[in-house]
This record gives sequence, structure tokens and C-alpha cells, in this order.
Amino acid sequence: MASLKTFIIARALALIPTILILITLVFFIMRVLPGDPVVAIVGMKAPPERVIELKKELGLMDEAGNPIPLPIQYLNYLSKLVSGDLGRSLIWGKRPVLVEIMEHLPATIELAIAGFIVSIILGLVLGSLGGWMGGKMSSAVKTYGAITYALFIPWIGMLFQLFFAVWLGVLPVAGRIDTGLEPPTITGLYLIDSMIAGKWDSFLSALRHITLPALTLGLVISGVFTRVTRTSVEEVMRQDFVVAARARGIPEHKILLHVLKNSFVPILTMMGLQLALLMTGAVLTETTFSWPGMGTFLLERIQYRDYTTVQGTVVFFAIIVSLVNLIVDICYAYIDPRIRY
Repeated sequence: MASLKTFIIARALALIPTILILITLVFFIMRVLPGDPVVAIVGMKAPPERVIELKKELGLMDEAGNPIPLPIQYLNYLSKLVSGDLGRSLIWGKRPVLVEIMEHLPATIELAIAGFIVSIILGLVLGSLGGWMGGKMSSAVKTYGAITYALFIPWIGMLFQLFFAVWLGVLPVAGRIDTGLEPPTITGLYLIDSMIAGKWDSFLSALRHITLPALTLGLVISGVFTRVTRTSVEEVMRQDFVVAARARGIPEHKILLHVLKNSFVPILTMMGLQLALLMTGAVLTETTFSWPGMGTFLLERIQYRDYTTVQGTVVFFAIIVSLVNLIVDICYAYIDPRIRY
């Protein structure tokens, strides 16, 4: 247990330089891109004093109107980050970036969890069957993994929209919930908030809206889990303990549980990586289904050259990815006792 605690502390400390490097890259890349973001927002015909005023607000100029050197801007930005200040948006009321992120984050979390559940169910079931049964089943699962991994999300999303929304008319084509059915905000997740409030009409509406985006996202991601699960199960199946268990007459379903447990480490690694990617905004899925999450939010602000919001959002994503990877590393010890730290 002491070694595990040491490992957790070491991994947590290792996150600091990792996040710092990402912050540094984002900061300088956003400032060396061609064009002036301030002029892009206020327009070429804006009064010079308005441009100077906005640059002062952004920390690009001092009170005397002199440009602030990049290293000084960087240090000022880091000092604000330490206090949790990601800056203010350049447009629409100049609201704090963190406030706007928190408004859009629940939609992305809800979609990511739903898509993750779909991908895990498909990936684990099909991958386990392929690795357990072998032969033609293994080949079929391998083909499924290759095809789904290569699917283009907007294409498969539009096919689902055409079939389920246009032809059958059973599911909505876009949005998060029907107008007027929004549940009271508790967690920001419509499905959970609807159940807590007992508004089952809102729950059914939110469930219908999230079905197609979750199926689209989960289907594409499931290809990765299917391949990893099949390969891992096939490797474990060749180990001696499986042969010995069968020789002792242990039921097959119990053997399969032990096989899955021993093959779960690479699967867990992939889960952590994919969940982190899902949490950082399934941009293609959200834009295809007009889902009001972080993906559409970030794309919109990139188009408006709102570089403080883009910068703050990317930094926020970097922190999430780093924390998810830390949690995955910690989970290893509880799944596979052979791992030593």
C-alpha cells in the first residue's frame, strides 16, 4: 500500500510539468498565429482607441499603450491560472471563460458517458466472443472492428438521421431535448435531472434525443474496444491456468470471468484513453447532431477568433485528460495484483 501511495504521489507530481508544457504550447501558438484577433473581432474599420482599449483588457498592452513582451504576458497568464482564472471571452458580454465552459460541459459529459456505455457494451461483448470462440467468430469480430474504426462520424450520423428521423420518424434529428421540457438544473445532465425531478416526459424526450448521437459515437469507438478485447482474451486463453481450470471441470462461465479479469489491463488502458478523448469534445458528433456541448462551443469560438476562450478551453481539456490518465494508472493496481510500483 505504501508503494501505491508513493506511485500516486509521483504520478500526480508528474502531471504538473505535463500540463505546464501543454499550457505553454497553447499560449504561444495562439499568439504566433497570423492575424490580429482583436482586429478580427472589432473589424478593420474600428477606431484605433477601441482596439487599444481591448488590447489593454486582454493584457497585450500596458496602461501607457505599450505592447507587453510575450514572456511577461505568459507569466501574467500563469498567475491567473493558479487562481482558476481562464480569462474572459472576447465576444458576447466578455463573460468568464470558465463560466461558459461549465454551461456547455454537462452536455458533453452526458453524450460522452452515453457513447462510452454503448462502445463498452459492443466492444466487450463482441471482443470477448471473438477471443473466446475463435475461428470464424474471431474473423467476423476482427472485420467488425476494422470497419467501425474506419467509419466517418458525420457520414454514419447522417445515415442514422436519414433512416431513424426522416424515413421512420421515430427519433429526433438534432438538439438535446424538446422545447419546454427542460428539467430543473441540478447536475446539468438532463437524464439524471429528469429522474431526480420526477419529470418522466422530460426523461423520455432527453433519451430520444441522445440515442442517435450516442449510437453514432459508441459505434465508431467500439471498434477500438473490440480489437483490444479480442486480442487480449485470445492471449489469456493460451495461458496454462485456463487449461488447468478446464481439466478440473470448472464451469466455462467461471473460467471466462477469470479470463476477462486477467485480460482487463490493456482494455482499461484503452478505456481511459477513449474516455479522455470523448470528454474533450466529440466535435464531429456534436456538430452533426447540433448537440450544444463543448465540441460545438469550441468550434464556434474558433470561427469567431475568440482566442482567450479557445486557449482556456484547450487548457481545461488538457487538465481533464491528465486527470483521467492518472485515475486509469491508479486503477491498474486494483485489477492486476501483478503490477508493482
